[in-house]
Amino acid sequence: MLTAGDAVIEVLPYKTYKDVRTYHFMMETKTNAVVDLIYKIRERQDAYPDVQMSRTLYYSKKATGEHPRDVVVTFDWEKMTATYTNFGQAEKPVPIRAGTFDPLSLFFVVRLYPMKEGDVLEIPVTDGKKMIATRARVDRREKLVIDGKPYDTYLIIPEMERLEKVFGKEKEPDMMLWYTADEKKLPVKIQTKVAVGSFVFELISATD
Repeated sequence: MLTAGDAVIEVLPYKTYKDVRTYHFMMETKTNAVVDLIYKIRERQDAYPDVQMSRTLYYSKKATGEHPRDVVVTFDWEKMTATYTNFGQAEKPVPIRAGTFDPLSLFFVVRLYPMKEGDVLEIPVTDGKKMIATRARVDRREKLVIDGKPYDTYLIIPEMERLEKVFGKEKEPDMMLWYTADEKKLPVKIQTKVAVGSFVFELISATD
């Protein structure tokens, strides 16, 4: 284990997209100088689900480093499709279903559900290339200590096929999420696979 960098997940001011009021979720991930020598990441994701948290309207991901990207995913809810564009090159639209979200909004959607061990949350997700019926399993309640502070948490394991460069390919869980077992349901730990192994994100601070 070594310190790899940091990530910031933020809820920014509301936006309006095609006359629909949306949330604006943002996540920035950056590796430090040591890890840059092995696997450099400079990435920003922006997600715009409607304020009812019933579907995503727009998603983007910009990255420099090992895998440069300038991705935009647009959701056409009349045609029920999502279109992936990278550096201006659009791919064939993929069909979506009612209530589909982007990968970043998944972190927030999970918090809307009551959590109980053994529950399975059904959440459709797309990255613009695939439509995936995600089954997020509430695996167990678990005590964590992060930076000397104890947390009572639920471990959530999304069971899904691989979304491009977001999740790994092995049979072990591609991603594990720990949320506090209270009304806030704060994500205090995230473990996800990457090409060179796995990253573990642990909460440093949270503000309202």
